[in-house]
Formats: sequence, C-alpha cells, structure tokens
Amino acid sequence: MPSCENLTYVHQDGRVVVSTLLFTTGLIGNIIALVILGKHRQHSRHQVSAFYVLVTGLVLTDLFGKCLISPMVFASYASNRTLTALAKNNTLCGYFSFSMSFFGLASMFILFAMALECWLSISHPFFYQQQFTKRRVVLIFPAVYSCSLLVCSMPLMGFGKIKQYCPGTWCFLDMAHEGGTLPFSVLYATLMVILVFAVMLCNGSVAFSLARMYRRQRRMSNVNLSGGTHTRSRFTHSTEVEHLILLILMSIIFLICSLPLTIRAYIGALSPDNRDNEDLKALRLASVNSIVDPWVFIIFRTSVFRKIISMCCKMLCSNIEPGILAC
Repeated sequence: MPSCENLTYVHQDGRVVVSTLLFTTGLIGNIIALVILGKHRQHSRHQVSAFYVLVTGLVLTDLFGKCLISPMVFASYASNRTLTALAKNNTLCGYFSFSMSFFGLASMFILFAMALECWLSISHPFFYQQQFTKRRVVLIFPAVYSCSLLVCSMPLMGFGKIKQYCPGTWCFLDMAHEGGTLPFSVLYATLMVILVFAVMLCNGSVAFSLARMYRRQRRMSNVNLSGGTHTRSRFTHSTEVEHLILLILMSIIFLICSLPLTIRAYIGALSPDNRDNEDLKALRLASVNSIVDPWVFIIFRTSVFRKIISMCCKMLCSNIEPGILAC
C-alpha cells in the first residue's frame, strides 16, 4: 500500500463496513457495560466500591473516545475526502491524532489507578480505608485527563509530527525519525511501557498477597480441625479475587493491543524502515482495545463466567486438601 500522507481522496483499500462494525460493536459494548454498572449501583445502594467507580470512568472514557473520533471517519468516507482535505492546515488530522493518543493514554492511566486501588486494598488496608475514599477516587479523573492532555498536546505545539495514514481516514504520530518526531514518539511509547509494567507489578503483588492470605486461612482451618472444631472456613477475599481477575484480563488485552504500536515507535526512532503499512496495522490494533474492554467486563459479569471461576476454585481446593477449605 503506497503512502497516503498527502492524499486528498480516500484510498480504494478503505473499508467503511469494517469501520462501521467496529464503531457499532464498541458503542453497544460500552452502553451495555454502563447499564450493568448502573444496576450494580442500584443493588449496592450507597456501597459502591472505589473499584467500580474507576471501572465506570474507564467505560465512559472509551465511550467518549468512540463518539468523538468515529464521526470523522464516517465523514471522510461519505465525502470521499481524507482528513487532511476535509479541513485546512491539517486541523482535523491534528484533532484525530490528539484524540487517539489522549483517550488511549487516559484509559491506561485509569487501568493503572484500578491496579493501584486493588493493591492498596490488599497490601495496605488501613491506609486504604483512611485515605482511599470515593470522593478522592473521583479526583483521580481530573488528574488523569490533565496529565493526558499535557502529554498529548505536545505534537500540536510542535514537539513531534503528525502523519496521515492510509486509507486517509487515520491520523497519528509519525513513527519515522525525522526532525522533532523522535523525542515525542519515544516519550509516548516509553510512558505506555512504564504504565503497563506498573499495572503488571501491582497485579503480581496482589496475587501474591491473596495467595499468602489463602495459605494462612488454610493453616487456621487445619488447626481448628486438629483441635476438634469441625468448622468449614470460607475464603473471605472473593471480591478482591474477582477484581484481580478482571484487571488481569484487561491488562493482557491492553498489552496485546498496545505492544505492536510501542514496538513500531521504537523501530521508527532507532532504525526507521518507512513501512507505513506496519504502522497502520499497529495503530488499528491499538484502537481495538477500547472496543474489547467493555465486552470483557460484560462477559466477566455473566453468571456463566462466574460459575466457571467457582468450579475452578472448587476443583483447586479439592485437589489441595478435600474437606479442609470451602471455596
């Protein structure tokens, strides 16, 4: 596929049907996820956890991103004109690139906040109860959006270069090492890597802490049984386990979707190969994350999925030591 950087008409390889299906799937998924979160809040009354406040923020961020970006793609297809041709001075192309980078980075920041919340609730419960109130959780969103705005507005101020990609309906950072492109492309990719690593570190620490609590409770059950007290104990951190599983699933998906774009950014900075088609594939895969995230949450909230988790837990417990611990 030839370069579409200066193209004024939509390339023939463009697929409006694919864009429509992706937008519809993402829109429906986010709306269903918001409905589920709304019902959870009604059932829980005023006891909604900070974790679900962050999940709601993540879903809303993905939804706003879809609604603010996709209409430009449809307008481009409808008029058969590229983003650079629809507005003067690459205004629309710059807006598209800013929106893509902003909502991608903001979603990653929120995912990190979810992982940090889960880690604090397990590893530092006293500090969590005293400091991590729902009012303070809400303040996370202005901080996230401010940081994302500061970072992603740099190309609009000349620190970095924006490029139009085929079929002319995509604009994002130029991955090639030309002029001022290198600093920002490396900065953006490095920031994403740091956030992904931090999320994985928090998830690993939570998993280790939960496993340690499980073993401690199992030893207490053994002591009660040997002392003649026939009580069946239940693992009391099932909510944290559910949160951890959801976090791990979302983290894996984000890693899969963002890793190719990060690799392409480093390749463009260190050894440019001018393979625009590979950059476009990485960019498209990165955009899939906001579509998949709500559906992961929807599937996770289904009774069938929870029964599967419960069955696995029971099988694990029965293999460890039957009759000692009830999951």
